[in-house]
Amino acid sequence: MERVAVAVVGASGYTGVELLRLLSVHPGVTLTHLSAHKNAGLRADALFPSLLGRVSLTCQSFDADQVAAAARVAFLALPHGESVPVARALLERGLTVLDLSADFRLRSADDYSKWYGPHAAPELLEGAVYGMPELWRERLRGARLVAVPGCYPTATILALAPLLAARLIEPAGLIVDAKSGASGAGRTPSLGTHFSEIGEGVRAYKVAEHRHTPEIEQELARAAGAPVVLTFTPHLLPMSRGILSTCYATPTDGERPRAAYLEALRARYDGEAFVHVVEHPPDTAHLRGGNAVHVGAWVDARARKVVVMGAIDNLVKGAAGQAVQAMNAVLGLPEPTGLGGAGVFP
Repeated sequence: MERVAVAVVGASGYTGVELLRLLSVHPGVTLTHLSAHKNAGLRADALFPSLLGRVSLTCQSFDADQVAAAARVAFLALPHGESVPVARALLERGLTVLDLSADFRLRSADDYSKWYGPHAAPELLEGAVYGMPELWRERLRGARLVAVPGCYPTATILALAPLLAARLIEPAGLIVDAKSGASGAGRTPSLGTHFSEIGEGVRAYKVAEHRHTPEIEQELARAAGAPVVLTFTPHLLPMSRGILSTCYATPTDGERPRAAYLEALRARYDGEAFVHVVEHPPDTAHLRGGNAVHVGAWVDARARKVVVMGAIDNLVKGAAGQAVQAMNAVLGLPEPTGLGGAGVFP
């Protein structure tokens, strides 16, 4: 297998180190360049001793020409709003770009402006491919710009999309109650993620205004073939990793048994390497460190609701692992390449 030269821009955050962990053992790539402006001059294995013996590259300040000279593919693990100029510069130099921020996930510049502010390169949105291989595998092949999905959207979309596509649940009135570990907030210290602030409690945040809302609605509407407006409430839990998304939907026919919904999920994900339909409520502890997704469905006949759950590791399938899986699809490699490790339990 000919190895592809790969760069990581924004290599010193939680998503960045997860990319380095996965890419360092990927048989089809070679890490050739790291950018991390605040940590320029430091070796990756000094920043993250977990990488000792695996990644000894020194982080550089970002320079598009240096990245282009060193790599064919670039992963951008940058904050929202910072990826646009970097992506544009690298695309102009012929690289394939996989962006892990929200800068290219929304197809409409108007929608982006409502939730994030004006988009600096709206002309690039049309060509960006949403990087969820289970739904858009064919579009990913040969793509130049990939918008890697968000963590909450991944757990939610993969749980609900098959049931919407099969017309088993109504697209209106969806409620999503999701929980995440603290690493989803990034590595930069803040009062909101200080151990003493989160260690003994659970709290909701950004109620009715979380920026992942339009991304979830956009992709579920594509699955449903109809507009989707949902209520999305995220919660922060005192754990490092994991997302559990519990979704409440109205069935199109209140007489269907649970087996009908499980069968729809199994039919959609039959043969998928990473999505597993489970009979028991999923537990994020079983997914830590792996690229797997656990989805399941239950019927509350008394309340005439279908309860659908999706669980992932937010840093792997919710970020770096999905990015690597999408890269594999872009390059025509088997999607599980470099992602074969099971979750770490306990």
